Amino acid sequence: MTTPTPLRNALFAAVYIAGIVSLINFFGTMFAGTQDSFMAPVVMLSLLVLSAALMGYLFVGEPLRMYLDGQKKEALTFFWKTVATFAGFALVFVILLFITTVR
Repeated sequence: MTTPTPLRNALFAAVYIAGIVSLINFFGTMFAGTQDSFMAPVVMLSLLVLSAALMGYLFVGEPLRMYLDGQKKEALTFFWKTVATFAGFALVFVILLFITTVR
């Protein structure tokens, strides 16, 4: 198994978010005009819990393992590199939002 890197973890988080939003948009247009059922909020809340667990694993999992192994400085560095890299992806998303909406 390969060792995780901050770039890989942040990239996976960004791709996951883009994929989930794409699915929500796809199904939203497919079911446009239909009445929401009881299951719609159940699905959305389940997706929120799944996403929080996955993001927790990606952002905290490896740094926590390193911290518990006595690599405290390296753990903090890994965590902040992951956060900073993801912030870069978030900035790209913001720029793409402005490019696609402002004309």
